[in-house]
Amino acid sequence: MTETTIPEAELLALATQALTQGGMRQDDAALTARVLVLADLFGVRTHGISRVPQYLDRVQVGGIDARAEIQVARMAPGLSMVDGRNGIGPLIGMRALEAAMTSAREVGIGAAFARGSNHFGPILPYAYLAAEQGFASIIASNATTTIAPWGGKDTRVGNNPMGIGVPNPGGDPIILDIALSVAARAKIRKLLQQGEAMPEGWATDADGNPTTDPKKGLEGFLLPVGGHKGYGLAVMVDLLAGLLSGAAYLTHVQAWDKNPGAAQNLGHVFILIDTSKLAAPELLRERMADFAGILRSTPAAHPAAPVMAPGDREMASLHRQRREGVVVATAELEQVRQRAAA
Repeated sequence: MTETTIPEAELLALATQALTQGGMRQDDAALTARVLVLADLFGVRTHGISRVPQYLDRVQVGGIDARAEIQVARMAPGLSMVDGRNGIGPLIGMRALEAAMTSAREVGIGAAFARGSNHFGPILPYAYLAAEQGFASIIASNATTTIAPWGGKDTRVGNNPMGIGVPNPGGDPIILDIALSVAARAKIRKLLQQGEAMPEGWATDADGNPTTDPKKGLEGFLLPVGGHKGYGLAVMVDLLAGLLSGAAYLTHVQAWDKNPGAAQNLGHVFILIDTSKLAAPELLRERMADFAGILRSTPAAHPAAPVMAPGDREMASLHRQRREGVVVATAELEQVRQRAAA
């Protein structure tokens, strides 16, 4: 795969222009592009600018409203409800993040529930932006069903992403961003394209039998991380992000790849804590340095692979690519250029 290195600012401007040409208002496009470019900076390229054509293709067939008037209602001092009105997911995510931040600044903790949304990218960008302003975060979303209930053989639960972030004044935050399957479908698709076998334990075939054939794995369902525990976590994320928000849940969620012209009605939840109300930034910085030091100083089982804190690899990628430029697939960048020039 051919790759191209491009400065962050240029990539951000290009993605913003492509989304604007696709029907978004410029300010909304800039917020959306910010999430996607951050994903590429973190090295999460499956959720970066490669999603721009996907989002805009769904706009063209009526599956997403590029100019949706997102509505934010304050339900209580620490609680907001965001109606995405079938807009582009990262924009709805940013509006929910902003609403939760506003509440957290005022009362110490803020929650925003979002409905009427679509794929909103990875959690890392939102948790990172929150941490930059001193907020700890718990963020989650539901998703298209790809996991069977534990012991079942039909997909009823989404590979629902969840994340927890804690700020580190003056340094890198510690952020966990995970989905709840052993492996993402994108990884299985890549193995299929490369003609390689899939590791056992990633997925089953359509009858619930273990398989190492990526084609059969894509026809079947993903296995949850930690067995029944991962299944339980996926269910609880859907209850919070989907059911409580008023969004679709479980099998009511539309699959964008199978029915791109239908609204997904995904739900998200953002819970933010203003850490400055818990401890002075100097004290938090000191405690975070000690905490991270205990983890990273653990003797490594393999010296070439030192122990890391959650998010260390992504933070290293962010700093490196901000210095040297963002590495993206040339073909994906060309698609975005074409959309920007349309």
